[in-house]
Amino acid sequence: MTNPVTQDTLHQQRAKWTNRGQQRPPFAQTPAPDQESVWDYPRPPVIEENYRPVKIYADEQLLAASQAGFRVLETAGAPTYYMPPEDIEQQSLVRVAGYSFCEWKGQADYWALAGDSAAKAAAWTYPEPFDAFLPIAGFFAFYPALLRCFLGDERVKAQPGGFYGGWVTDDVVGPFKGEAGTSDW
Repeated sequence: MTNPVTQDTLHQQRAKWTNRGQQRPPFAQTPAPDQESVWDYPRPPVIEENYRPVKIYADEQLLAASQAGFRVLETAGAPTYYMPPEDIEQQSLVRVAGYSFCEWKGQADYWALAGDSAAKAAAWTYPEPFDAFLPIAGFFAFYPALLRCFLGDERVKAQPGGFYGGWVTDDVVGPFKGEAGTSDW
């Protein structure tokens, strides 16, 4: 993996976060007993195994179905679900140019729907994540803003802002990073 940042830059990026899930800020919504607050999630993020059914559709085509994989939880972000590659219809996806870099997970590669002339990223993977995130190496995460994503029977809403791929469901409250004025969260 090409490391696009130095260790000093990585340390600076990690150190800039003031909210780390240890105390809910005053503007955070209070969760009901059957809900989670994204403000209780830690930073650095953590990985949890997922056993809830996940399905991903492009129009009517089933792209992925799984009851395995992981969810990544990070302060201010809706959970992101990562599915094992064997549960993905990989022939329906094509790798697209470009990447992004997460100070916690490493370099992400992007995937578009095969036949999408705009080649808009609909999914991403971390082929060689940092050690703490090795369990998600090669697993796929999908953008619910571009696809129909379901967690159990609930259709997922997209985390605001377009960049983040968090899955907003009825059992998670915010506000969520990505909304206007949240770039320094």
